[in-house]
Amino acid sequence: MKWRTEIEISKSPWQITQDSKILLIGSCFTDNIGQQMQSYGLHATINPTGVLYNPLSIVQSLNGDMQMEIVEHEGLFHSMAHHSSFSGKDSEQVLRNCLLAQAELHQSLEQAEVVFVTFGTSYVYYRAGQVVANCHKLPEHEFTRERLSVEQIVTAWRPLIRTMPDKHWVFTVSPIRHQRDGLHQNQLSKAILLLAIEQLKQECPQQVTYFPAYEIVLDELRDYRFYADDLVHPSKAAVEYLWDRLCDTFISPQTMAQMQIKHKEWKRSQHRQLIIDN
Repeated sequence: MKWRTEIEISKSPWQITQDSKILLIGSCFTDNIGQQMQSYGLHATINPTGVLYNPLSIVQSLNGDMQMEIVEHEGLFHSMAHHSSFSGKDSEQVLRNCLLAQAELHQSLEQAEVVFVTFGTSYVYYRAGQVVANCHKLPEHEFTRERLSVEQIVTAWRPLIRTMPDKHWVFTVSPIRHQRDGLHQNQLSKAILLLAIEQLKQECPQQVTYFPAYEIVLDELRDYRFYADDLVHPSKAAVEYLWDRLCDTFISPQTMAQMQIKHKEWKRSQHRQLIIDN
């Protein structure tokens, strides 16, 4: 008797090796997978410009055409194109950090053979007609909000993918629910992301791959024990399971054996660090 629904994933025709240069960008789910990659010795660059949630902010960051607007609110300066981790009390330092991060992202994109992109939501906020990556708790009346269409997302992403034919683009949709919108609106938002990725995959089948992290968490794991205490974010066990499925898809057994050695070295280094810290 089967006790769970299993998501079937075809083995990728191309494989990640220990020498592969990988860029990961997007929602906080990207951080989870990227940290796993690094702990196994892969050359992975994770969100140089900070966590980004909507498709337009992500592609603008990759294109380098976001508006680098620095605003002050309640004693802190923020970049409207970056995560709050870039915020600070010195406006010039905030701008410098943002420019350095953008340079790192540009270099990582140039060198990357594989780009993992995780969309979190199809909702975007506009301030003075410009897409913002983060509202930074500024007054709500300064923003307008809309849900992107499939065509808006595809139109924004199509040129970038086509101008970089040497790269493999792996898209995922974050399994993290945005409860603020209500679960039905969250599902509509995710559906738009899924449809946009499917269209990009159909238009660029040699470059675009979809990894079903969203479906694995919601359908294959389908249990609150695979969620953190907030019942929204995946638990550590869920992330590790997704990592295993990703490895099965994109990494050969031979490469995985080498990565296991690197992971053991990483674990020993973490143990030594804990002893020193204590």
